[in-house]
Amino acid sequence: MDRLHAMRVFARIVELRSFTAAADDMNLPRATLTHTIKRLEAELGVQLLQRTTRRVNVTRDGETYYAHCQRLLTDLDEVEASFRDTVQGPRGRLRIDLPASLSRMMVIPALPSFYAAYPQIELDISTGDRFVNLVQEGVDCVLRIGELADSELVGRRVAVLPQITVASAAYLRKHGVPEILADLQEGHLAVNWASPTTRRAEPLEFLVNRKKRGVMLPGRITVSSTDAYMAACLAGLGIAQLSRYRISEHLVKGQLREILPASPPPTLPVTVLYPQQKRLPTRLRVFVDWLVELMATV
Repeated sequence: MDRLHAMRVFARIVELRSFTAAADDMNLPRATLTHTIKRLEAELGVQLLQRTTRRVNVTRDGETYYAHCQRLLTDLDEVEASFRDTVQGPRGRLRIDLPASLSRMMVIPALPSFYAAYPQIELDISTGDRFVNLVQEGVDCVLRIGELADSELVGRRVAVLPQITVASAAYLRKHGVPEILADLQEGHLAVNWASPTTRRAEPLEFLVNRKKRGVMLPGRITVSSTDAYMAACLAGLGIAQLSRYRISEHLVKGQLREILPASPPPTLPVTVLYPQQKRLPTRLRVFVDWLVELMATV
């Protein structure tokens, strides 16, 4: 049997905990994966996987074998990639996940320059605000806005986005313009933002004498999508805090107005995340370097 192919099949099943998902990911019939694992277990003389109707569990022997497979396959991929890249330049497919607004407004419009420099790299882009499991979903890297929880991923900060506090012109005509933070308690409303994971509404944040201060306001609407957050603010439903790059056009047109500029919100870090690897694939390294250069213009 093709031992390297069998090792790749086994590793992907372990990572996805599913024969069906691994078959879809590798574009192979499920029966082929089942036959490959049976032959591999027969040659090794051990059971690697325990199959149930809903899930695949890894045996202790399977965990040990997976660790060796992962190390050997990574080393082999890195050696092959280094030779290909030296001769042919960076090439291959990258799966990346981006915030919808950054993708639409910054990254995708600038991609012609990336393809001009690296014509043999193919990008598969998904967008959204949801949590992405890079290993299980086969994603090479994600770009995230905001402070990040601790994780085993490697993070590289690529930019810091200024935020401002805004409200629509219609909202300010109805509720008045707050001059100081205390004015917010005089009948003002917020478009409340809730984390997609916790679903808890978060306070507006302001920097006062370089210290962060949270202000929780009542609101008629709570959202967990950045597009919905901005749309609700434009509709006059409350005060919001948004990255300046996202709303520059609305500020120029007068649809949104900045308020409380003396106490701005904290800036938002932008970080690219990818799994720990001994050697970063060249195609991923050049894409991350390009993102750093692109985001420096924000």
